[in-house]
Amino acid sequence: MAPIQGTLWEGVPLRRTRAGADPDALPRPVALPLGWEEEAAAALAALVPGQGPAALPRAAESWIQRALRAGQRAGVLDAAGAADLAEALRALLLTRRGAPGAEVWRNDAKAESRFVLNLPAFLEPEGGFDLEAYAEACGTGIRLLDCLAGAKSPRLRLGFADLAGLLAGLGLAYDSPGGRATGAAIAALTLGAAEAESGRIAARLGAREPVALFWPAPPAETPVPGLAAAARAALDAAAAAPGLRHAALLALAMPDAAEALLGAETGGIAPAASATRALTTDSGGIAEVPSRAALRAGQAFPGRIAELLAPVPEPARQAMCGAVMAFLHAAPPAPLALAGPAQPAPRPVPMRRHAGTTLHVSVGGHRAALRTAEDAEGRLLEIAFSLSKEGAAYRSLMDGFAQAVSLGLQRGVPLADYVEAFAYTRFGPAGAVEGDPAIPRATSVLDWAFRRLALDYLGRRDLPQPSEEDCAPDTVGSAMQQAPLLPLDLPALPVASPRGRRRSLRLVG
Repeated sequence: MAPIQGTLWEGVPLRRTRAGADPDALPRPVALPLGWEEEAAAALAALVPGQGPAALPRAAESWIQRALRAGQRAGVLDAAGAADLAEALRALLLTRRGAPGAEVWRNDAKAESRFVLNLPAFLEPEGGFDLEAYAEACGTGIRLLDCLAGAKSPRLRLGFADLAGLLAGLGLAYDSPGGRATGAAIAALTLGAAEAESGRIAARLGAREPVALFWPAPPAETPVPGLAAAARAALDAAAAAPGLRHAALLALAMPDAAEALLGAETGGIAPAASATRALTTDSGGIAEVPSRAALRAGQAFPGRIAELLAPVPEPARQAMCGAVMAFLHAAPPAPLALAGPAQPAPRPVPMRRHAGTTLHVSVGGHRAALRTAEDAEGRLLEIAFSLSKEGAAYRSLMDGFAQAVSLGLQRGVPLADYVEAFAYTRFGPAGAVEGDPAIPRATSVLDWAFRRLALDYLGRRDLPQPSEEDCAPDTVGSAMQQAPLLPLDLPALPVASPRGRRRSLRLVG
């Protein structure tokens, strides 16, 4: 690793703590700047490979030096340019303005690298947006990505995060003409600054793409002073280049631990979920505290938090998507779960963990944990899963599923409907359940979880236990669950009906 002395790392006070990538992971020693919260420590633990100590300077220098070496080999950087790029990247990270995605921290050669900019971190104390620093940060991100790709990739992935937090900090409602104009201008500025940097790289290494006339034009005006002019100037600078090195540069992505490290609360153009966020307390419970966006809005616009951060309907997200889409090279990802109708932001209400509802079991030899959170009256509001042996894709799907169920519970969907839909769902791992004497076997983790919730919250003791045959990995189910080979009449109950699945099970002791 490059020496810390003489760089921006020198003199940065660090604090040591212990954090795990998720609540059920073994905590590991972590060192990060003083003042960064525990969520950032958990994010760093998730980003740095292995289970040993993780220090932010050492982890960051690993990918910084790797990029510098690749850039110098490809002729993208000389010695002076490498030193400047390294300091610019350190500055963006220490100010929590920008960082590469998780794949870069983990040195995942199979994944496509990305760089994300945390929009609220560019808010100025007097209430404006640091336009010059943001444009420079876009160029820094493009240089890093081009170096990591060895100057060979025609497509790079620069993106931004937490547009909702930025709008709230500027006093703009997400679902407003001013909010959409600001979002479009931010995307136009990002694109113009990125293409201008691509043009500068092309001037040194040769152009691979022509400069195209850009249409539509960015917004003529926005509520943010200077933003519209800066976006137009950035696009004009890109158009003046002799050619571009890259065919695509700007693409938003689903957030990962990199956004959490920077303190971004939403990914890309996603609207804010609410004015509060759940926080794990030292005692292991969950409490709702004001979000970072709510704290910023409360300082600048007291009394408007409910207006600025109220959940918005899906048409509002689609309208924002339409406003920024013309400036992106790929469609932004859809949220895992859609926000409900607009309503006042909730007041911070303490939440508590119900005794006995955090269960650690083994399903088919795979460890799993189910965690629940309730309101003060004991109503179920949130569920979460932790899985030990499964891959990242499977865990991400389960996380998204749990978030969708939690949003439904918080908006009044009866738990009984979820039990009816997901009890007896079949997929691996399945088999014997260890750690829950009331449920000896399960056809999947979801089957165990929702039958467990039915016992705890609905008092349901009428759900039969599946047999060993029902839990076998190669089972194809009963005749009722299989599609007929001949054009016969369909059974009275649909094949996919949970009640139909339950009737096919045999009651065993």
